[in-house]
Amino acid sequence: MADDAAGLPGNTGPGDNFDPEVHGVDDGEFASTGSGASRPADGSGGQGVDEDGTRASEVDDVTAGLDRDDVDAALAAEIDGIDVDFSDVDVAAVLSERDEYKNLAQRVQADFDNFRKQSAIRAQQEADRATGRLAEALLPVLDAAEAAFLNHPAEIEPLLNQMLAELKKHGLETLDLDGQPFDPEVAEAVAHEPGDGGEPIVAEVLRSGYQWKGKTLRAAMVKTKD
Repeated sequence: MADDAAGLPGNTGPGDNFDPEVHGVDDGEFASTGSGASRPADGSGGQGVDEDGTRASEVDDVTAGLDRDDVDAALAAEIDGIDVDFSDVDVAAVLSERDEYKNLAQRVQADFDNFRKQSAIRAQQEADRATGRLAEALLPVLDAAEAAFLNHPAEIEPLLNQMLAELKKHGLETLDLDGQPFDPEVAEAVAHEPGDGGEPIVAEVLRSGYQWKGKTLRAAMVKTKD
């Protein structure tokens, strides 16, 4: 009777309760030959339509008749139609807050500018001190060159002048005190000779003095007379 039921009108194959495992039928065969044959596995309904191509075509059909100017005008009209109520906005408070943030930003900028300037000054001062220490370390070399100059002026003078010229470019200068009024800030009197009784002057420089960027690096040793 079960076999007859399979052939009854309205039954085109195995029924909905057909179990492929019980009858030894492969799932793939059942999908292609059984009751699932009318329903493709990809769920496309058997129509085979390219959805992306269809959607692109539909978009083209919709936008083909649109004019950009008309769209822009419609959007502008839409925006103009928006009614925003500012009656509850405290304009004075908003302006006050704006000014407060503006002043804060200006103070921060001023503080940063001041910090940058101070940092540059400190960096320059440190560089000057480092160069000054180097120049001070070279003073014994200059003293030796001056001593050699007294014995061999023709041979030593070009070298001594070149050294002094290069050091002057970096801020080291020789104190020119010969014949000048005696100044204890820049000279040390280690000898004295009688004069005409006037103000003491530098009669002779016994050891050169130097200044570094306008400040006395080493006082000169001099002989005075008054």
